[in-house]
Amino acid sequence: MTTALPSSPDVTAARRYVLTFVCADGPGIVHAITGAIVSVGGNIVESRQFESGETHRFYMRVEVVTTASAEEIRSALADPVERFAIEATVDEVGRPVRTLVLTSKSTHCLNDLLYQTSIGNLSIEVPLVLANHDTPSRFAEFHGVPFEHRPVTSAEEKAAFENRVREAIVEHDIELVVLARYMQILSPELCAELAGRCINIHHSFLPGFKGANPYRQAYARGVKQIGATAHFVTDDLDEGPIIEQEVIRVDHTRSPQELMAIGQDTEVRTLREAVGLFAQQRVLLDGTRTIVFR
Repeated sequence: MTTALPSSPDVTAARRYVLTFVCADGPGIVHAITGAIVSVGGNIVESRQFESGETHRFYMRVEVVTTASAEEIRSALADPVERFAIEATVDEVGRPVRTLVLTSKSTHCLNDLLYQTSIGNLSIEVPLVLANHDTPSRFAEFHGVPFEHRPVTSAEEKAAFENRVREAIVEHDIELVVLARYMQILSPELCAELAGRCINIHHSFLPGFKGANPYRQAYARGVKQIGATAHFVTDDLDEGPIIEQEVIRVDHTRSPQELMAIGQDTEVRTLREAVGLFAQQRVLLDGTRTIVFR
């Protein structure tokens, strides 16, 4: 007697889901996961996996087409999730991730995020832009996104700003916070609360330049590379797990203004890529670094 395998999903009724899995590495994990997917008639259309040698952690991202619901998939995965102590997620591919954007005076990153979202290039939804300067208001207004300006000129105002961030996260069901050139250091408490779901962007120079006018400092030292780094925020300033980086070659002919223009364009692309990867659930944390399934 033969047992019929589940039929291929009806493409007219099927949905595409993204599944992620993180656990201690060991034999049988992939077999158990794929078996659960088959049991609900799922067809795997994309799959990536990785075992981190130093931490001995297993990472997997799978895209599945099936007529089953997300709850049915979770139910089918319940046994392997319990057996292997897996941190698992199930979501629909392309579902916009609800995103809170924080910014200051510089508007290049904010404007790009809102534009890319408006034309469908980023799977995020921005219900609010919160800034400590009013300069970015016109960009939020142009894209039809609510904007709030709250000054941060004292410790009391900083605490109030961060409390408003907490309120907005609850109020708007926020899944991701993006610091689009928000030029304030978040408190250790807020960093801990946003661990793994807050992305920052900053310039990257060799050597590094801190403080005011980094591009003027870079010009004075004759830098040959300008870059940008997008990373998860931690209470160790600019040292969080890196998601994306880009480097551009420059030379002595570039003025400070040209270096700034090149740097800002690099920041825009790097932040956009990092946010897009996060929204597609292609970024998984491995301690102080990330696993990025492109």
